Amino acid sequence: MLTLLSMFYYICLRRRSRSGTRGEALNSRRAVESGQRAVLPVSVEVEQYAKEVLDFSSHYGSENSMSYTMWNLAGVPNVYPSSGDFTQTAVFRTYGKWWEQCASAPLPFRRTPEGFYSQDYIELGFEEPVYPTAVEVFETYYPGAIVQILACSHNPFSQNPATDVRWEVLWSGEPTKVLTPHARQFSPKIKHINFPTNLLRLEVNSSLLDYYTELDAVILRGVKERTMLALYKIPHIDISDLSDSEEELGDAGGPFMQGDGKPQRTGNGYFDKLPYELIQLILSHLTLPDLCRLAQTCKLLHQHCCDPLQYTQLSLQPYWSRLNDASLGHLQSRCALLQRLNMSWTGNRGAFTLTGFSSFLKACGQSLVCLELSCCHFLNEARLEVISQACPDLQELNLSSCDRLHPQAFTHISKLTHLRRLVLYRTKIEQTAILSILTFCVELRHLNLGSCVRIDDYDVVASMLATRCRSLRSVDLWRCRNLTDRGLNELVSGCRMLEELDLGWCPTLQSSTGCFQQLARSLPRLRKLFLTANRTVCDSDIEELTAWCPSLQHLDILGTRLVSAASLKKLLQACPKLLLLDISFCSQIDMQVVQELSSLFPNVFIKKSFTQ
Repeated sequence: MLTLLSMFYYICLRRRSRSGTRGEALNSRRAVESGQRAVLPVSVEVEQYAKEVLDFSSHYGSENSMSYTMWNLAGVPNVYPSSGDFTQTAVFRTYGKWWEQCASAPLPFRRTPEGFYSQDYIELGFEEPVYPTAVEVFETYYPGAIVQILACSHNPFSQNPATDVRWEVLWSGEPTKVLTPHARQFSPKIKHINFPTNLLRLEVNSSLLDYYTELDAVILRGVKERTMLALYKIPHIDISDLSDSEEELGDAGGPFMQGDGKPQRTGNGYFDKLPYELIQLILSHLTLPDLCRLAQTCKLLHQHCCDPLQYTQLSLQPYWSRLNDASLGHLQSRCALLQRLNMSWTGNRGAFTLTGFSSFLKACGQSLVCLELSCCHFLNEARLEVISQACPDLQELNLSSCDRLHPQAFTHISKLTHLRRLVLYRTKIEQTAILSILTFCVELRHLNLGSCVRIDDYDVVASMLATRCRSLRSVDLWRCRNLTDRGLNELVSGCRMLEELDLGWCPTLQSSTGCFQQLARSLPRLRKLFLTANRTVCDSDIEELTAWCPSLQHLDILGTRLVSAASLKKLLQACPKLLLLDISFCSQIDMQVVQELSSLFPNVFIKKSFTQ
């Protein structure tokens, strides 16, 4: 026992001696460089709120206001320490799992890492670069959605172009559901990094929450001087580093050296006797980086790991911070049979060049049917033209929140005549381009035009949909500012197979015109209907839904003042598949009614929020 303690004490002394020597050497070097005596500087912690919101994937609010938008995260708190639903906070577009249950939701990608939970993000710029010591997030309603906090080496306010951009995870965790929706100050223990930062990124997953999470402000605490821990470089591995050239691979059945220096031949046991298909099945459970690493072990596994059948689906979104042209070049030879590709969030700040992206897509796009490009700000007109030429059979295209694309670029989408799903949420598409797309893409099943503020006349768009796209299953017109009862009536009369319709925050629709009743009579397959913030929705509209839409699963009538508890009870009785009913801020419905309805219909999530 004494011997063990003595050895432990000796090791501690040795480590202390080595660290002291290193510290003295560093001090001496600094003293020589600065011409001053060797004294470590004392750093003062800096506290700063976000200066600017730089980028985000979605928000509940309008592009032309501040209510419920991500821009509310800049500056000092507007609401905290108060709790509740406030328009001055930042709110993402979705919450809960029911969004994934809709017909318009894309199929999940295989090989998505178990630890990747992120669904939305926001990037914040701060005034001064610091070495972070703490990050504090003010959550004012339904907290628990934050799953990752990252820091970037690039100064977003620098006039110099971004080079060698590096992201480090400060903290990560699983999505949670806090017991109460009340406000809290979230400050997880963060990792030390070896570069100063004034660019943070919060990633969230709201799938476990019962309502929208609301964020009020973010504090970055840090010091300007580098800490001793940060002097040690953290190894950075990315997909493009995983070379698998044949020269580096050993023969799986080749000789290896024993301790006495004599070669000994080994085999693979029974592994190489397994059927080829079974080995492929086993490898299909690996993540993309693991597959790349395994390819380096031997020629047998290299052959299996590079088989194009392993890459019919490829999700690069979980690795957005590490991808560049070299990464695409490394994967290009493996993706000859690629059918579904998710590049959302990738390529920003110069990571992809036109040459690199074009080369990859021209080599791998012939069989592509699904392309996810949400928040890809590297896209421009030239790259969309490449997509239209290299992917002739494309059926699904997601350009959600590609808000820096020039309006003229969208005209190339009309060449993709086999499109069935098109997401243009928060883009700058204009009237001419969307009409051109609808003229040629007549096979459309799902169309998202939410928050597309540059479309001048949604009635014309609705009329074109009714004429050209009669097989539509879902249309998202969230916050379209000029759709009237005329356009809505044409839409539902021409597209009678609609199952989902989002008319949330469409201020020009009025129940008094009978448009909502006509909607209910025309769409017997309706499963999801959002009439969010339409104050005119009344009992007669609910009664029509009760009579004509028995398959209804999701109904949002937040904000109406003209719907009674009696009509809601009839609706719940007539629609046995109903899963979600949002009646927040409905003045005729109090909490006692909600509790009564919840007890009678326990399978329905009934959401009720109150005005502050």
